[in-house]
Amino acid sequence: MKKLSLMFVLFLALLTGLAGWGYQQLQRPLQLPETQIYLVAPGSSFIRVLNELEQRGWIDSALPVRLWLRLTGEEARIRPGEYQVTPQTRILDLLDQMQRGEVVTYRVTLLEGWTFRQIRAALYQAEKLTPETQDWSEAEIMAALGMPDMPAEGWFFPDTYTYAKGMSDLDLLRQSHQRMKSLLEEVWESRQVGLPLQTAYEALILASIIERETGAPHERRDIAGVFTRRLQQGMRLQTDPTVIYGMGEAYQGRITRRDLREPTPWNTYVIRGLPPTPIASPGAAALRASVDPADGETLFFVARGDGTHHFSVTLQEHNQAVRRYQLNRSADYRSWPAPTPSPSEESDDAR
Repeated sequence: MKKLSLMFVLFLALLTGLAGWGYQQLQRPLQLPETQIYLVAPGSSFIRVLNELEQRGWIDSALPVRLWLRLTGEEARIRPGEYQVTPQTRILDLLDQMQRGEVVTYRVTLLEGWTFRQIRAALYQAEKLTPETQDWSEAEIMAALGMPDMPAEGWFFPDTYTYAKGMSDLDLLRQSHQRMKSLLEEVWESRQVGLPLQTAYEALILASIIERETGAPHERRDIAGVFTRRLQQGMRLQTDPTVIYGMGEAYQGRITRRDLREPTPWNTYVIRGLPPTPIASPGAAALRASVDPADGETLFFVARGDGTHHFSVTLQEHNQAVRRYQLNRSADYRSWPAPTPSPSEESDDAR
């Protein structure tokens, strides 16, 4: 009996020693010359991770840590993904990171006023983002997002999105789409009474035009006011960004009088009312301006050339402003603040 008790005590001492040895190894920093990214594949266990760390020479031996985990039951499910490890990272820190899923993240920015084509281009080039929809049609994408037969243009909220390796462009498109839907519902509920807009989608269309017409925040409600009064009075909107959008790839940086007369579904110099779809993705300010236009009597505006506009009540005043600002353009003339092109293409910026 005494012999068995002694053996039991020795066994417990051995286990305690092994556990202590394993815990000491958990506290040691990894043997790395510099910061690196470690990828955990789906379905991996931390025991498998330890074996890989040993093979790479980042730890001397996986055995003591494996024994400690077995004896203490500390091992829990770890999450797949990329993890940043430094020469100061301890094995215990790494285990904690993997249990929490503190993976390396990346960012991609979708700018206000970008078209759906520009958004897709940015997502295809985003680092470590899987291009799941690269060969999909616009219709297939919208069907996957639960809006079959709806044009994609305008339905994606411009913002900076964070993602991890393993996520796809469809994941980010879904996030962006849901944000746009939610914000559009919110602003539509807060709309002014008596607007010449019948649906929230018409507000989205108008907001996209407002977004393309000005990048000056203080002008958005004034621009919205002009368009609202024109719609109420049955006047054509006559806005260049709609012409440019209708031209598609034929637009090479300038529009001519012939372009203004060319009939397309979006050319508001030809059609009355709103075009059939948005022409870009509007930001929150343009969305709110579309349903909360500024009061006033102005019916015209013309770009000054510094990114802002001159607003006029009468056609005579407008024509004078056109002669002043348009006929004698300086070399640095622009109607917008300096545009930012999307990846791999020039900006299709208005006027």
